[in-house]
Amino acid sequence: MALSWNEIRDRALTFSKEWADTSNEGADAKPFLVEFFNVFGVSRKKVASFEHRVKKLDAHDGYIDLLWKGNILIEMKSRGKSLDKAFTQAKDYLHGLKQHELPKYILVSDFETFRLHDLEEDSIVEFKLSELVQNVQHFASLLGYQKKVYKEQDPANIKAAELMGKLPHNSKRESISLRRLNIIDAHGLGEVYLRAAKKRLSLFKRHCLQQFPVARISE
Repeated sequence: MALSWNEIRDRALTFSKEWADTSNEGADAKPFLVEFFNVFGVSRKKVASFEHRVKKLDAHDGYIDLLWKGNILIEMKSRGKSLDKAFTQAKDYLHGLKQHELPKYILVSDFETFRLHDLEEDSIVEFKLSELVQNVQHFASLLGYQKKVYKEQDPANIKAAELMGKLPHNSKRESISLRRLNIIDAHGLGEVYLRAAKKRLSLFKRHCLQQFPVARISE
């Protein structure tokens, strides 16, 4: 049964306190990551593998600290080590993965600092272990949740709504219906195509063409 976000935050708080003094990659990385996954109620053993071997571009073998195929790659370093170098190392491993194995996220950490790279959004979130409780939502993919991205509404949509609001009430009721306002929201593009059917709305049509040139007004 999936944990609630409140339960996850409680576990995150406990985890951050118990592992606050951890620092050694060789001795602590594996148990640290097992317990990190437990924060989210996920069994690491069921979804991810340690020391996943890949062939790097230089033809040498590389070993990913933790790989959940298609989800997340984690590279751990001892406390104080460069996370920039850790990320470069993690990216080098991608060349040895098959297409379906490529992760959506790369997490690099030195136990004290977490740096999560979203490869699809090309964004980075960084926080301290003590701040994990405020940042658990960034790991929603571990729970199987799809990330929703809310983008600012297209200015064209806003302009269209403003123009519609200026129409006389009778005209709107007579000739413009919700069915004729086709708002296409695929992939967040949010383009608006206004279809006004009647010639007696010519004033409205001219107004749109002047102030809203991206709109398409069809007879």
